[in-house]
Amino acid sequence: MKRKLAMLMAGMMLVSGLAVGCGSGEKPADQQTAEETGDLKGDITFWHSFTQGPRLEVIQKTADLFMEEHPDVNITIETFSWGDFYTKWTTGLASGNVPDMSTALPGHVVEMMDAEALVSLDDLIDDIGRDKFSEAALSEGSKDDACYSVPLYSHAQVMWYRKDLLDAAGLEVPKTWAEFAEAAKVLTKEGTYGCSFPCGSNDLMGTRFLNFYVRSGGGSLLTDDLQADLTSDLAIEGINYWLDVYKNSSPKDSVNYAVLDQATLFYQGKTAFDFNSGFQIGGVETNSPDLVDQIDCAPLPKLHADDPDYGAETSNIPMVVWANSEHPEICKEFIKKLYEEDTYIEFLEATPVGMLPSITGISDTEAYQANETVQKFSNAVDVITKTMDMGTAIGFEHGPSVQAGLLTSQGIIEGMFQDIITNGTDVETAAKAAEDKLNDIFSTVQ
Repeated sequence: MKRKLAMLMAGMMLVSGLAVGCGSGEKPADQQTAEETGDLKGDITFWHSFTQGPRLEVIQKTADLFMEEHPDVNITIETFSWGDFYTKWTTGLASGNVPDMSTALPGHVVEMMDAEALVSLDDLIDDIGRDKFSEAALSEGSKDDACYSVPLYSHAQVMWYRKDLLDAAGLEVPKTWAEFAEAAKVLTKEGTYGCSFPCGSNDLMGTRFLNFYVRSGGGSLLTDDLQADLTSDLAIEGINYWLDVYKNSSPKDSVNYAVLDQATLFYQGKTAFDFNSGFQIGGVETNSPDLVDQIDCAPLPKLHADDPDYGAETSNIPMVVWANSEHPEICKEFIKKLYEEDTYIEFLEATPVGMLPSITGISDTEAYQANETVQKFSNAVDVITKTMDMGTAIGFEHGPSVQAGLLTSQGIIEGMFQDIITNGTDVETAAKAAEDKLNDIFSTVQ
């Protein structure tokens, strides 16, 4: 881990040095428009994490069309899982092995901005229409009054459940965490688990689940001064809560689960509850089409039924253009094409309800509303949209920060849960150790 951070810091210094070395009186290339540079010409590399078939196919189709329109442009697309992408770009900064443009996660973007690894996208945002984007989504990629990312689609984490299993057990949809734990325990039988609790060290799932509980109590995994906070009464309560769910309702190998492992159980009908976005719909349709009519979602549980509604995690998945690109104008024109109405709706329909529009003027169009999944899961669209409007990326309730990105990328909280489950370490001891590890890492970027 320290080696990874050392590489990242080295990359930061390299990119900073390159930025300082630019002293030409000419207008920087990243500020030139396609019209100013003439017809587009050049090779670019695009990294994205749309690993599922339909999304990947739409992106490739759009790139092929773009290259037909601009014969002197060549776009090479490489696909990485989110975990592999993080490793790829953080280690690649020092050697310059980063793409021309890429997708990212909000937490990645703050680290990229801190490394001065991106170019401003303000001109692109203005071309598309700044008023089409939510201020909150743009702020996640903003620094010093400049925007360095543009949100491509949005979603939020909500509670998914099996209607048939609840009905058969005579249970209502849980509204509180206590109701959820009891329902999950009751439904753990005959080859079905109530809810899997994932904490594989190569993903952020343990952090995600703990954040749900802490945010429901009005808390945060970060303090106001951006220190890790895993030892508050609320955080300790949340850790113990998920340990109980793991003990009573979860497959034991979920201690090593990443996001896809977790989701696949629900896709296959092996869990009664899960927490995810609208991506659950497509997964169930593919794996267990006979169960599609039996799933729905509801808001995240609360500590008390009369507590206010809240959003624990909203994701505005952005795109960025890298500072090392020789052709940022090509990248921006390609990104702009993705927002053209027909192309954008086709992209969203690759995972309907899973990817919700990040710009206004799409969700109320006839073409978007005509999608059968959007119509069938209108309740899910409403629940997720409402939750989206209330939430932030994990840790971003204090505003975008490198600390928030590191909170989810280092696997520290996941390792804490594994230590407790596997080694029997005392909860308070493990929480304090994880908190100290995170704060040690945070100290390198303060």
